[in-house]
Amino acid sequence: MLGNAGRRADVLRVIALDGPIPRTRIADALGVSSATVTTITRELIESGLVTMSGKRPASGRRGRPLEMLSIAPDAATVLGAKVSDDHVTAVTTDLRGSITGRWVLPFDPRDDDAAGRLARLLLDTVGDVPLVGVGLGVPGTVANGDAGAVTTPMFGWRDLPLGSIASDVLGVPVVVDNDVNTLATWQHLHGAARDVENFLTVTIGRGIGLGVHLDGAVRRGRGGAGELGHTLVIIDGPPCDCGRRGCLEAIAAEPAMVAQARDRGIIGPDDGIDDLRLLAKDSEEAAEVFATAGAHLGRAVANLVNLLAPDAIVVAGEGVVAWPLLAEGFVPAFEAGILDVHTDTTVIVEPWADDAWAQGAAALVLGWVLGASPDTAGPSASSPAGDLFATDSDGLGQGGADHEAVTA
Repeated sequence: MLGNAGRRADVLRVIALDGPIPRTRIADALGVSSATVTTITRELIESGLVTMSGKRPASGRRGRPLEMLSIAPDAATVLGAKVSDDHVTAVTTDLRGSITGRWVLPFDPRDDDAAGRLARLLLDTVGDVPLVGVGLGVPGTVANGDAGAVTTPMFGWRDLPLGSIASDVLGVPVVVDNDVNTLATWQHLHGAARDVENFLTVTIGRGIGLGVHLDGAVRRGRGGAGELGHTLVIIDGPPCDCGRRGCLEAIAAEPAMVAQARDRGIIGPDDGIDDLRLLAKDSEEAAEVFATAGAHLGRAVANLVNLLAPDAIVVAGEGVVAWPLLAEGFVPAFEAGILDVHTDTTVIVEPWADDAWAQGAAALVLGWVLGASPDTAGPSASSPAGDLFATDSDGLGQGGADHEAVTA
């Protein structure tokens, strides 16, 4: 049995990225001997993680035909989940990232032992499905480091070691990231920004978030990058959940719009964002609330464009259902705010889909465990004792959408 789990993961990574691929090219890519690659790939084939996918003639038409190796997509399963304020959306995927199962599970993140309950909920849901890793997307700040510590005013969490707690319960590595980063990952792999190297994902709804994807990778800084909702808009403005005043989220997110409309008597004390949106079809006052929020958002996004020069902006989240109302303020503010050199920046509005966020969380796991992520400052990852692929012959651990382009 091979003892070098790191080398085994290296071989898996090369096959995942470049397969079908012959052993000679794997050896060249890793700078190791053909004999070493033969030994490792034999073990991977026996464990079911790698499969032979045909042969091709050797170069120069001499010698034996070369066996081509590929990742066996059904050999292992990854779980990705998006944690919201009243539920969890979870998906399982194969090693190629295709969804194989999906669930929407009631969950209150404000209860005691939220991290442990979340992990047990996911474990009970997948049952006997063997997992190689779990990805969790959460709102708020995720600190770099092994614990996957999360701070989110929305849930009342402060430095909650979600990653380490979940990994202990699930018995497999757990990757934790801001949920907008998981959505940005999905956008790059499957969505409107597929194969776009430089784009920003702006999410609107209960909160306002940002995923920064530049030079082909999600950028996290030292951890917590992308808190667009907590940039200062109005000095001494309305109070925000973060403890400060005048944040963009306290002015332009859905709870802020509802509070403004109630204060002005536009809607009643028991009415919510859906009531306000329906009323805005016939009420200029209600429509103005959305347009004003959209204008604040448009100016904020214009500032981002001037700072980061992305090719595209993807607007997503549950709040896009009100985009026609928000756009009345967003578009003119955005157009007025961007420099002339950036007028070709595309704004794309994507419909709401929880599955995309969860599938993106699963993709982060695949990138991490296969070593495929180009971002060296990756998401926070927690792992139980041992390496992911340091297993015996079982080889496993324990355990889309239409979019609308907006002319800028």
